[in-house]
Amino acid sequence: MKNKAYSAVKKYNMLQKNDTVIVGLSGGADSTALLHFLLSIKGEFNLRIIACHINHMLRGDEADSDENFVRKICNDNSVELRVLRVDIHKEAQKRKIGTEECGRQIRYEFFEKTAAEFNAKIATAHTASDNAETVIFNMTRGCGIKGLCGIPPVRDNIIRPLIEVTRTEIEEYCRTNGYDFVTDSTNFERDYTRNRIRLDVIPVLKNINPSLESTIARMSAQMRQNEKFITDCAEKALANAKTSNGYRTDILSQLDDTPLSAALNLLVKKYNIIPESKHIELIREIVYNSGAVNLKNNMTAVSKQGFLRIISSVKHQENEIIPYNDQNFITINNKKISLLKMNIDEFNKYKKINNLVFNNSMDYDTIPSNRVFRTRKSGDVFTLPRRNVTKSLKKYFIELRIPQEKRDGIILFASGSDILWIEGTGVSKNYRVSENTKTVLVLEIQK
Repeated sequence: MKNKAYSAVKKYNMLQKNDTVIVGLSGGADSTALLHFLLSIKGEFNLRIIACHINHMLRGDEADSDENFVRKICNDNSVELRVLRVDIHKEAQKRKIGTEECGRQIRYEFFEKTAAEFNAKIATAHTASDNAETVIFNMTRGCGIKGLCGIPPVRDNIIRPLIEVTRTEIEEYCRTNGYDFVTDSTNFERDYTRNRIRLDVIPVLKNINPSLESTIARMSAQMRQNEKFITDCAEKALANAKTSNGYRTDILSQLDDTPLSAALNLLVKKYNIIPESKHIELIREIVYNSGAVNLKNNMTAVSKQGFLRIISSVKHQENEIIPYNDQNFITINNKKISLLKMNIDEFNKYKKINNLVFNNSMDYDTIPSNRVFRTRKSGDVFTLPRRNVTKSLKKYFIELRIPQEKRDGIILFASGSDILWIEGTGVSKNYRVSENTKTVLVLEIQK
């Protein structure tokens, strides 16, 4: 076991000199073996090892006994220990999830918090047997390549030195070296899906293939390579298709189904949405044919005018009107606009520092007294800065190819239906700074 674990550490570059490692220590065979393995190479890597134990308070005296066992292991081996006690039943009800998922969330939150405190890596005791169970579990839910990848040996700051070791090899390692461990009684309860896979499915499959864990481990490694290749292709495709108006559908539609689906998965994730296969299929359809798909978190995928965009489904606040009375800042539609008033000499110095400021600078003395900040409304008109042509704002937005769903959120400075300034576009020709200007108003959206 130790040779396999050491080989995995080297193969996946899990540890460097002087690392601090947070070890998830339940007291079971897997985590006990992991702790002793890390202690055995502590000198070689000059490791600082800190154990973390979570008492889920699900098994009464048995859970307390496990906690005491872990305290003794750490005390006997001079290992720092952090313990978290949490009532998983109550916490699961609060989070409105199952106890199994809640326990997983709580564990990783505790590990991550402790790792952040020490700028440490997190070592978990996932094994080749856990990987096999995970892959089978994913298959029963209809997974794709990602699900067949199983448990990654390294993910961010999480390392899994035992990922190529079977549970049988771990238990033999503990017995041979005289390492005591505890056994969680819930491991034999068939209320949990993973337990049913471990207890009922794996033995049948191992009768067919005694090397099941290592076989699935090799398959997972191959699937990770395939998945990385597809992800790299998807990222390049998104980069090539990206424009200020969204993602060009003519580029995306040239992709084969697999890289296109992967690209859409990546795109949806950028908006903190966990992609569902049904949504990806629907988005793929609108890439070819235009349309819209409602997603989670009040977001919508829209394919229109040759561009794919993910936009908010929440409408901008309508009819918000902010009068301008020489204030220095105004806030409208969650955007803050700074308003700098200066004489022409100050402005001439300022524009040398910021040569992008001219398009957003107005002759203050020409601004009508009924000036307000607002969003668009029917009948708005704008005089183009360089063409001395007055157009309806609707036609001008179409000319600029501004996506329709963005138009209602654009901030305007207006006097009646006469638009003095447009966010992102600039000032009307009628109000621009000229040779006769004495006082200048500079408008700037604060990021």
